[in-house]
Amino acid sequence: MLLEQIVNSATIDYMQRGMEAASMRHEVISDNIANVNTPNFRKSDVIFEDLLAKEIYGDEEAGRRLKMVRTHDKHLPMEVHRKAAPVIQRDETTIMRVDDNNVDIDMEMASLAKNQLYYNALATEMKEHFAKLKSVITSGQS
Repeated sequence: MLLEQIVNSATIDYMQRGMEAASMRHEVISDNIANVNTPNFRKSDVIFEDLLAKEIYGDEEAGRRLKMVRTHDKHLPMEVHRKAAPVIQRDETTIMRVDDNNVDIDMEMASLAKNQLYYNALATEMKEHFAKLKSVITSGQS
């Protein structure tokens, strides 16, 4: 039971979903780059971080506070919130060229590099988190 609670912690959940969103974003950016010369192509982007912030902190009206979490079955029930998931959003508002394509290759390459750094940072944090958990679990064993 305790091991299940440790492995299913909110920290791991947030990092895992962040890595999944970064992976999806990498695919979307790659698709944008592959279609840079396709007439009438519209670029897409992945929306996740803003949705995650709303999940964690709530709406602007609620302020920037953490929401209460029910940690035991005997605690009073509370409002259930859905987990934020990445969403692919197509950009129909801009046009970059006369062929109605709106992909800016320089922006896409910069986004790809930024996304790779984001994914690597999350992977490093996940690795360090599991190293700490392993250290705590094995520290009492000799």
